[in-house]
Parts: sequence; C-alpha cells; structure tokens
Amino acid sequence: MRELRYLNSYFLRYKGRLFLGIVITIIATVFKLVVPQKIGDTVNIVKQYTDGEILDIAFVKQQILLNIGILLGAALLSGFFTFLMRQTFVVMSRFIEYDLKNVIFQHYEKLSLSFYKQNRTGDLMNRISEDVSQVRMYTGPALMYSLSTITLFIVVISYMFSKAPVLTIYAIAPLPILSIVIYKLSVMIHRRSTIVQQYLSKLTSFTQENFSGISVIKAYGIENRIGAEFQTLSEGSKEKNVDLAKVQALFGPLMMLLIGISNILVIYIGGQRYINGQIEDIGTLVEFLMYVNMLTWPVAVVGFVTSMVQRAEASQKRINDFLQTEPEIKNEQPESTPIVGKIAFNNLSFTYPDTGIQALKNISFTVAPGETLAIMGNTGSGKSTILELIGRLYDVPDGMLTIDDKPIRSLNLDDLRNSIGYVPQDAFLFSDSIKNNIRFGKEDATDDEVIAAAKSAVVHDNIQGFSKGYDTVLGERGITMSGGQKQRISIARALIKDPQILLFDDSLSAVDTETEEQILNNLMTLTKDKTTIIVGHRISSVKNATKIIILEDGKIIQEGTHQQLVEKEGYYKELYTKQLMEKEM
Repeated sequence: MRELRYLNSYFLRYKGRLFLGIVITIIATVFKLVVPQKIGDTVNIVKQYTDGEILDIAFVKQQILLNIGILLGAALLSGFFTFLMRQTFVVMSRFIEYDLKNVIFQHYEKLSLSFYKQNRTGDLMNRISEDVSQVRMYTGPALMYSLSTITLFIVVISYMFSKAPVLTIYAIAPLPILSIVIYKLSVMIHRRSTIVQQYLSKLTSFTQENFSGISVIKAYGIENRIGAEFQTLSEGSKEKNVDLAKVQALFGPLMMLLIGISNILVIYIGGQRYINGQIEDIGTLVEFLMYVNMLTWPVAVVGFVTSMVQRAEASQKRINDFLQTEPEIKNEQPESTPIVGKIAFNNLSFTYPDTGIQALKNISFTVAPGETLAIMGNTGSGKSTILELIGRLYDVPDGMLTIDDKPIRSLNLDDLRNSIGYVPQDAFLFSDSIKNNIRFGKEDATDDEVIAAAKSAVVHDNIQGFSKGYDTVLGERGITMSGGQKQRISIARALIKDPQILLFDDSLSAVDTETEEQILNNLMTLTKDKTTIIVGHRISSVKNATKIIILEDGKIIQEGTHQQLVEKEGYYKELYTKQLMEKEM
C-alpha cells in the first residue's frame, strides 16, 4: 500500500464527498440490519402462536403485515442509499482519474527530450490510460466495497454479540483463517499483476510502433513476420494473465467454503444451545443464519477488492516512477526576460548525456538580430544539435551559450521558447485541420493571419486545391500530404508566431528549387529584424546568408560568406561545383 499513499492528497481534495459516502454507507448498512431482525421477529410470533402462547390470530396477522411493511420500507431505503453510495464513490473516483491524468500529462510535458529517447511511446500511453484506469478502480469501487464491508462487519457482528455472544464467536471463527488466506493470495496477486501490466505496456508499445510504421512494413512485405512477433508477445501476455486468473479464481470457492462452515456451526451450535435453553427463541437462529449469509457477499468481495488494490498498487508504482522523474531542463528564472535575439556560442563542446556521443567540439560563432547564419555539413556533423541547444532542449555549462549576452540558463524558459520559431527536420503535423496546424504557432491567429503565413510559405495555392481548403483534416502525422507540403505547413506555423529567432533545420529538402527560391525571397523580407539560422544541404538554400559555417565531426572547418567560400578550396566549393553541374545537366 506504500505506493498508493500518493493518492491520499486526492482523497483530502474530495474529503467532502468521501465523508458523505461514509455516512451514506452507514445508513444503508443500518437499514440492511432491519431485514433479519423483522424476519426473526416474525418467526418468533408464528412460533408463539403455534405453541399456544398467543391465541389472537388477528394480532398475529397484524404483526406479520406490519413486519412485511417494515421489511419493504427498509429494503427500499437500503437500496436507495446503496444507490447514493455508489454514485458518491464512483463519481469521486472519476474526478480523481481526471485530475491524475492531467497531472501525468503535464509532467510528461515538463520532462526533457532525453526522457523520450529512453522510453517508448506505447509505454507512456499505457501509463496514462490503462494504469490510471486501474488506480481509479482503487479510488472508487475498491474503496466503496471496503468501507461497505467494514461497516457491515462492525454493525452486524456488534448486534450478533448483543444477542448471543457464544454463538457469534463460533459463527466468526473461520474469519482468522480467511485473513491468512487473503494475505497469502494478495502477495501472489500483486506479483502477477505487476507482470501483467508490464506485458500490457510491451503490447501497447509494439502495436503503436508498428501501426506508425505500417507503410514501411507493407513496402518490405514483412506483415507475416511482424504478425508472428506480435503473436509471440501476445502469447506471453496471455500466459501471464492466465497465471493471474488462476490465483484470483481461488478466492470465490475459498470464501464460499468458509461461509458454509460458518453456517454449519450456527445451525449445529445454535441448535444445541436452543435445545438446552441457552437461546430463548428460534428466531435468533434464523437471524444468525441471515447475518452469516449477509456477510457472504462482503467476504466474497474481499478477494475482488484485494485484486483491485494489488493491480492499482502495481499501476501506481509505474506511475510514481515517472512522476518522481525530475526534468533535466528546469526554469531557473521565474522573472520575465524579454528576448532580442543575439546568439553566441563560446568555445562550446557538447556530449549527449544519454548516448555519450560528442556532437560538438569547441564551436564558436555569433549571430545578431537581422543576420542569417547558414550551417552545412555531412550527416551527423552536429548541425541539428546546435538548434536543439538554442531551444535549450539540452543544457550546457554557463557561459558557453549566451542569448543577448546572458547565459541561456539565466533566461526565463517560457520566454526563450516563445521567442523561437522552430521548423524541425522531420515536419510533424497533427491529426487536425490545416488551419489549426498553422495556428499551432499562434493559437489566437485570425484567418487572415493564417492565410498570410501560408502565402509566405508558398503553400496557400496547394491548400486551396483541397476540397475543404484550410478546414481539410489531415491524417495521422499529416500522412495525407506530400513531404514538401508538410514542410511548408511547418514553415507557416513558425512564421505566424512572429518570433525573434527562426530556426530552420533542413526544412526545404523536400521542396523543388523554384518553390524554395520563392520561400527564401519571402524570408528575406520577413526576417530583416530577426535572428535566423538555416541548416541545409543545398547551396541554393544558404547562399544569401550573412555567414555560412561548415561542420565536420562536430567542428567548424570553414566559415565565411557564399562568395568567400566559393573562392576557397574545400567542402563548400566542392559541393557548389557538384550542384552546379547537376543543375546544368
């Protein structure tokens, strides 16, 4: 139960509902107690009449009818309050589920990029969906049944002791054995529940990953192989679920066996004590039999509740593991820090903490507002790393990277990222309308602003060609659009934000040269007072930059303007000559 202590704050938040639920549970239990009492009274009245102790048949009928009326009223009231009890606890559990999902999602958003590189998407999804659902069962049904059972036991056994203490002891004698059995089975259930949840995460991750890459699977014709792998994983999950079900299946029969023993003891011991005159009336035996059977459901539900609690604890442990993960990138400056846009790398070296790969070695450059820096180099040379560091997706030692002559970590993180328009290498679009995908950069943008951004990114005409124009809903990750269209939508998303810093990570690679030229011309007008960094592989993308740097193995091997680099022997001139020849051909 240690892991579930985290939820105590939520119970305190809804303490009013919790207290109301407890009160309603007690009231419902008290009304349940009336039924055996009145049936016992009715049996005694009939017994007294048959023994000749009561001679007035009209009185007997009147008492029986009165007891029937009380029984009906008590049953109706008990049912009504039981309904209210369920409503109170289940609704509370839904509120807690809502709060917990929001807390987890918000925490996910705070975690650093390296966290997502180390954890699979399917597992993250499973923790916020299936694991939270298991926890909800603990905060709702499990809590409700537990309180109902405890209340019923206290009320019923207290009343039984007041009527016949010795008989009560015999009736509840099997309960200690029941407690030991429940403890032993609970340990087994907890262990197996944890394994089941782990397999569920594996299945979720596997299916999510393969559905995302279905086009590759089909292109390589490996559906059968992937199906076989899924079947193996599913078989393992089935076996673990069966192992858990076998243990859970022991609860029902064991509960019924122990309740049956209690019934036998009540009939045998109670019968003897009635014959010996130690119990005054036969109605007490009838009451005790009803009380023992009334406890059948609560005792039987102990297994169900135990299973829910153990599953919830296993799930909450998995949730806590993530909630206790501290984000590596923290906002160390609560005060607002307006960003102008001057960027300086000062002899910066950087090694990825998760892989140990050194991506940058002694990088130094400065780019001021109104200037454009272009970065070129082979794959893996460190180009994208520079953009990630400017967005503070990773931290570097103080002084190595400054914005407006201030260490980047001294800036307000929200202000920094709000001042950046970033177009990643892999253009990511959401399953939403084109309009909303562009508005992602500025939530309150007007339709005119959306159209203006699309025109600047030279994608307006393409959008107009869709049947619903800007209201066209895209498929997952923008699968219904071409690579060039996705890149231009991403560029429009960055431009509509009107940021001080624009970062383009090879974002024109899927665009033809004519469209590229139009976009670059538009950017020259839009970025006159902005700091712009363009990562590219084509000379046409970078030739108009204020300064160009060439990276190789994390180091700057060349830097200068287009004209300066064309006149020098090296990477840039070789690439320029090669691309010029390809264009002429």
